[in-house]
Amino acid sequence: MTPPNDPTAFVFFNEVAIIEHLSRTAAERVLPEGLSLAGFTVLNHMVRLGHERRAPAQIANAVQVTKGAMTGTLKRLEAGGWVRVEPDPDDGRGKTVTVTPAGRAVREAAIANLSPLFSELLREVDLEALAAVLPTLQHVRRVLDAARD
Repeated sequence: MTPPNDPTAFVFFNEVAIIEHLSRTAAERVLPEGLSLAGFTVLNHMVRLGHERRAPAQIANAVQVTKGAMTGTLKRLEAGGWVRVEPDPDDGRGKTVTVTPAGRAVREAAIANLSPLFSELLREVDLEALAAVLPTLQHVRRVLDAARD
């Protein structure tokens, strides 16, 4: 049994938070012009999971932001031509979000811009060592994801 005052969980989350901050800052520096990290997160979420259409509330829930914050992000993405926000054909009160071909292209450009950061990381961190921690990180994500609902 783990002692009640064991600092391992705190140290783990502290390291994850620092890594998140450093990676966020590095990513923001190389994103294509006009694309915020919040916008990239939305595009990446939808493209990566193959969502053709999603309600703004579903996206907000998935990326853990308020509906108001999502509305602002979607307006900026729409102004860039990267998503379409249209009335939901199944529910006239709602909206749906669709990633445009330009949105897919800017997501791919963002990933290409991030590639040098990944290469730099892999010069210092062994790929096998990085792969070895993925199952634990994915398990922690699943536990936390299940606990938020």
